[in-house]
Amino acid sequence: MSRAALFDVDGTLADTNHLHVTAWWEAFRQAGHDVPMHAIHRAIGLGGDDLVAHLLGDDRDREQDSALGAAHKTLYGTYFDRLPAMDSAGALLKAVAGRGWTVVLVTSAGGGELAALRRAIDADEAIAATASSDDVQEGKPAPEPVHHALELAGVPARRAVMVGDTVWDMKAGARAGVDCVAVLCGGIPAADLREAGASEVYADPADLLARLDDSPFAG
Repeated sequence: MSRAALFDVDGTLADTNHLHVTAWWEAFRQAGHDVPMHAIHRAIGLGGDDLVAHLLGDDRDREQDSALGAAHKTLYGTYFDRLPAMDSAGALLKAVAGRGWTVVLVTSAGGGELAALRRAIDADEAIAATASSDDVQEGKPAPEPVHHALELAGVPARRAVMVGDTVWDMKAGARAGVDCVAVLCGGIPAADLREAGASEVYADPADLLARLDDSPFAG
């Protein structure tokens, strides 16, 4: 039976978390909200609607939600031609695929954003499918995006490993019943990632690639 390697993208394969923070901060500022960057950083990894709800609360003016999301999308879009991949991100995907794993991206990105991220990572030949939060009712930390990725890969949870950089990734993977591996390059502390469900923690894709033979991808 095949195995599935499920990879988050932002903060895991692409060094984009802080670009998202800046874009969200400016979107909130333009709408009259003073949201600290550190709070935004901790919310990165949630889908746009969930991020707004998480940061502004249930008593917010919900009529602003779509405008905030649109502003973030426009501001972040200015980086599309220069999104930076993490060191060895593409090489990691190729190495994992070369070991017989079905690589599926699990991300809230879509359209031009996803295309820009895939250009930056430069490993399309290793990517079998993409599971977007747009394809499900609930995004991370709900397990639905991971369940969708497992369906695309055609494997059960026990035959999959999820790699991500946020507590939302770890919670989604753990709730779906997959083994979770974390990387620190998204800026979240190892203790938080382990508490959320990570069984192993690596510095970044380059570190995981260098230690692949001793990782959950060794088999």
